[in-house]
Amino acid sequence: MKTEDIIYRDGALEMSGFIAYDETQVCQRPGVLVVHEGWGLGEHVMNRAKILAELGYVAFAADMYGNRRQMSKADDAMAAIAELRANPQKLRTRARAALAALGAHAQVDKTKLAGIGFSFGGTTVLELARDGSDLAGVVCFHGSLDTTAPAAPGGVKARILVCTGADDPMIPLAQVEAFKEEMGKAGAALRIISYPGAVHNFTNPQADGSIAPGLLYNAEADQKSWAAMRAFLAEIFAR
Repeated sequence: MKTEDIIYRDGALEMSGFIAYDETQVCQRPGVLVVHEGWGLGEHVMNRAKILAELGYVAFAADMYGNRRQMSKADDAMAAIAELRANPQKLRTRARAALAALGAHAQVDKTKLAGIGFSFGGTTVLELARDGSDLAGVVCFHGSLDTTAPAAPGGVKARILVCTGADDPMIPLAQVEAFKEEMGKAGAALRIISYPGAVHNFTNPQADGSIAPGLLYNAEADQKSWAAMRAFLAEIFAR
């Protein structure tokens, strides 16, 4: 497996992403954008990128904060998230820069792109879908589903899979229902899977509840949601 850092830009801001792919394959293949949680680009999403590479994809982990900046305090992470979420166009432009870096790679089939994201990253890939990005599909793992810039009717090209915790205090049922309504008005192809007993960050083994009880790893939900994502990617890229 080939892994390396890739420098790309959003205007004046320099980002340092991480790409993984099987260098023994000579043909172009689907590319998957992987977007990190609020803590920044770290081991969790880089490991997921490596697993995607083992599955035959070119996986690119985005750097949404620039200069590979990572947060060690919850308040700092929340502030960084809030800054981007308060300006959906800025968030979408930042994500599009990462998507362009993925699509520009020689190993990637530009006609077959998808995005997945965890927590803040899940919210980010949904914003790409709302923005009409030319993606085959997006997968949101325990990400917030609300936005201040809802999708326009007919504006969503990507198929959408949302994997959420049934007991996630940050994503209540009312938010899920409102998202269903938004996507219904947009005419989007949407599937939502809710995992009983799972709360926020259920895919990250480092989420041990020490920061907050609502941030806790759930092995069963992690395994089932990843299997759902694998089936989803296989389906959208077979089209």
